[in-house]
Amino acid sequence: MPPGTRNQGIGSLSPDRRARDVQGLAGSAVDVVVVGGGVTGAGVALDAASRGLSVVLLERTDLAAGTSRWSSKLVHGGLRYLAHGEIGLARESARERAVLMGATAPHLVRPLPFLVPDAAGRDVTALAGAGGRLGDAVRLSVPGGRRSLPSTRRVRADDVARMTPGVRPGLGGVVFWDGQLTDDARLVVALARTAAAHGARVLTGADVLAVDDGEVHVRVDGAELSLRAGVVVNAAGVWSQRLAPRIRLVPSRGSHLVVPGERLGSPSAALTVPLPGSRSRYVFALPQADGLVYLGLTDEPVDGAVPDEDPVPSDAEVQQLLDTVNQVLSSPLGRDDLVGAYAGYRPLVLPESAGTGPGGATADLSRKHLLMWDGPVLSVVGGKLTTYRAMAEETVDAVVARLGRGARRTTTARLPLVGAAPRVALDRVPAPGRLVARYGTEAPVVEALGPALVVAGRPETVGELRFAVRHEGARTVADLLDRRTRIGLVPADRERAVPVAEQVLAAEL
Repeated sequence: MPPGTRNQGIGSLSPDRRARDVQGLAGSAVDVVVVGGGVTGAGVALDAASRGLSVVLLERTDLAAGTSRWSSKLVHGGLRYLAHGEIGLARESARERAVLMGATAPHLVRPLPFLVPDAAGRDVTALAGAGGRLGDAVRLSVPGGRRSLPSTRRVRADDVARMTPGVRPGLGGVVFWDGQLTDDARLVVALARTAAAHGARVLTGADVLAVDDGEVHVRVDGAELSLRAGVVVNAAGVWSQRLAPRIRLVPSRGSHLVVPGERLGSPSAALTVPLPGSRSRYVFALPQADGLVYLGLTDEPVDGAVPDEDPVPSDAEVQQLLDTVNQVLSSPLGRDDLVGAYAGYRPLVLPESAGTGPGGATADLSRKHLLMWDGPVLSVVGGKLTTYRAMAEETVDAVVARLGRGARRTTTARLPLVGAAPRVALDRVPAPGRLVARYGTEAPVVEALGPALVVAGRPETVGELRFAVRHEGARTVADLLDRRTRIGLVPADRERAVPVAEQVLAAEL
């Protein structure tokens, strides 16, 4: 049996399955209703379903429609946490990175070198080297960490020129290693499909209107209905206060710029430049498999209520990112070099000790998550994409204790997501490497659905769009172009792709 054949249809979020799940929703009673289809909500749904609980996940828009698709696409070990003395959080991040790379999603995560050039200052590289070695020590202290990544090392000028050709020549640097996701949105989709394979009902386009003493009122496809839940898990991220007003959030905006890789010499390592005046914040130029480079990351406070619309980088953020990376480049980047930009909101939790005001800068707030009960509603908010599984485990532990049923221990640290397999097996999958890196063992199925390109000059195929509709719950053009694929990160390419996406939707739905 060819690799991938046995996975076809497993956890399929097909149109037919959605129709059946919607039809059976009204008046039903389940153990857990999860509100929110980001990485946290999908992780909770998988953990709960894998413990034998009945689960419904309700997402008002689409999987990974919010914060989870606007990250730097990194699975990181928490070097920045070490700089703030948060050793426990750094160890948790390193442990969860090893779980993703070694057991649950090796097809979606790869090692990525981060190069800090001496062009940024020898004091900067000395500090980076010390931090990298401390990160190595933390990595070696967690299960699976020893073999997950290479160690920090100094490199020569010719190594810098080879790995990051855009940097001013003649000096060496320091390289440390971390994990890079093929795509953050694909991780969320894989989690949701794996949850569905364990019996969870995953419904997008389902807007939760209110929770009243265990009664969940929801609008689906224009119709209002209700169902009962033993526990409602509020995993709505920056919008969590709509169900739990007592939560104290200080959202921040993180922005990235999208640049053609050839403009930086097509780097193979992430160029790493410290933000002026900071010893723990860096701007990264992150190379992507599709030839683009993502340049980020900012951390700007957000005043007032968080809107439903996607955020956009401010002019000041764009300039800050360009000015920082240009410190070490031979040929500085300008705004004309940008082909796209994106931003997302972080749901940072304000600690109880902070008093009534927002306090210091959001960049200095801890990335620890919060669990808080309010009647039958358990809110889980904060944290990082890397630690989603640990957050879900703690959340479902609390759910199981409240309900008095379900397995007491999770198995998600060794539960492969759909498409996952050991690296040796992935290397034998008979499909293009790019598809294997996005779909794992399901890549042959995707390839068979059509190799034609969606847009000339880009790698995405029509087969990917068809697979997204048939098995990944995609229902709109935005689902296809902005989340199942990331064509939308380059607006000009998205515009060209819309007619193809519309044709696929018309044929498949």
